[in-house]
Amino acid sequence: MSETTSASDGIRCMWMRGGTSKGGYFLKSDLPADIAARDAFLLAMMGSPDPVQIDGMGGADPLTSKVAVVSKSARDGIDVDYLFLQVFVDKAVVTDAQNCGNILAGIGPFAIERGLVTPTDDETRVAIYMENTGQVAVATVQTPRGKVTYAGTAAIDGVPGTHAPVPLEFRDTAGSSCGALLPTGNAVDVVNGVPVTLIDNGMPCVVMKAQDLGMTGYEDRDWLDNATDLKAKIEAIRLIVGPMMNLGDVTEKSVPKMMLVSPPRDGGAVTVRSFIPHRAHATIGVLGAVSVATACLIPGSPAAEVADIPEGSRKTLSVEHPTGEMSCVLETDETGNVRTAALLRTARKLMDGVVFG
Repeated sequence: MSETTSASDGIRCMWMRGGTSKGGYFLKSDLPADIAARDAFLLAMMGSPDPVQIDGMGGADPLTSKVAVVSKSARDGIDVDYLFLQVFVDKAVVTDAQNCGNILAGIGPFAIERGLVTPTDDETRVAIYMENTGQVAVATVQTPRGKVTYAGTAAIDGVPGTHAPVPLEFRDTAGSSCGALLPTGNAVDVVNGVPVTLIDNGMPCVVMKAQDLGMTGYEDRDWLDNATDLKAKIEAIRLIVGPMMNLGDVTEKSVPKMMLVSPPRDGGAVTVRSFIPHRAHATIGVLGAVSVATACLIPGSPAAEVADIPEGSRKTLSVEHPTGEMSCVLETDETGNVRTAALLRTARKLMDGVVFG
């Protein structure tokens, strides 16, 4: 941000849908350099803390209260650096404790639109360094005649209509936040009598069978959000496993995500009900889906016990969620370990202008 402007004058921002999330995309240079000032601006911009975020841009849901901070990268082989910030809805909290693979879908188009990346032919590959966890993703953006297009025939569950495809390939995501794919070294740990897999393949997750918590695993989001006894059991487990996952005290953190798995019933690999962490997710996060799909490949894990796994070293695992499914393409090595993960997302530019805090 230049010395002649301030947040009170408004800050340039592009509002975008990325995957099944939505939020503000900023150039790092346009935001206050001081983190406290930056966070204060973002809270005011979103209208937090307030359950309905009536005095801001937020949509009264964690999925619509997100921010991407983007800058041109000085790293070899990387085009842009991306910092994800989750702005809490009902708390004065801005956290960088996790990635967001949905907001990630808009980073490539945004970087091209802002001139950080020069488009090439009909498709442009954008290498993105995810600052939150130090991992790399490559997005392929449709750029016919050298211009970003959001129109296309790709459809993803949780988003109406069709749009241009944005394939995302993830590299070296294992242990992104916890230091190891399985931070305890175990396929299964038992916490409060519930068998769980503590896993991080891009997103720290706790994976457990829904039936072990007295559920079918096919409940809808509204039922889950009103199940106070269930949520209390899940939160008790989450607080215990935080230190076990090298995340410390997670009382005020948005990780780990809590994943309740059940057998698939619509032709997929596994059914999931996700808590992020205190509200039920309408779908499932991109990197959360990658972590759950990976858990399905770990022998003896709760997920493996309920999942229907395809054959071959390249596996497409359809992760069923409350409003559809998300397909993860996992490639494994000769020992069965996951080498790469890829997903199809879409994005759309909604607004480009100046936002006020």
